[in-house]
Amino acid sequence: MDGEIKNIKKWSILYPVYINSKKTIAEGRRICVTKACENPTCTEISDCCNFLKIPCAIELDKAYPRDFMQRGRVRFLLKREDGTPYNPVIPSRKQLMINVAELVRRHPNRTKKQEPAASSAAGSSKSGKGGKKKR
Repeated sequence: MDGEIKNIKKWSILYPVYINSKKTIAEGRRICVTKACENPTCTEISDCCNFLKIPCAIELDKAYPRDFMQRGRVRFLLKREDGTPYNPVIPSRKQLMINVAELVRRHPNRTKKQEPAASSAAGSSKSGKGGKKKR
């Protein structure tokens, strides 16, 4: 693994924008909307790569050139030095993006975040008399 760490600059890059369903193709999305996920983070992408047994590294100080306000990217390595893939199910970068987007949707931290937001929006409705007051 130490030999791979030295060559981390040659690894492929996956920005969260590539699999974000809220972005358009012109803004940087690389897969179709139906397969993409909503607002992924670098840590979620890294967790998914680790789950798929693909070596990866997070670079939080880097930004996507078209949207420099969104920080972070993930570097990954699909194939070993001899050319064999780390995961035979994922032979290409596109297939990795599709699999990671599907796994991010089912990420444990993501499901916990969405439940309280849905329940708190239902509570505030105004009741009582309305209308003009007489003088």
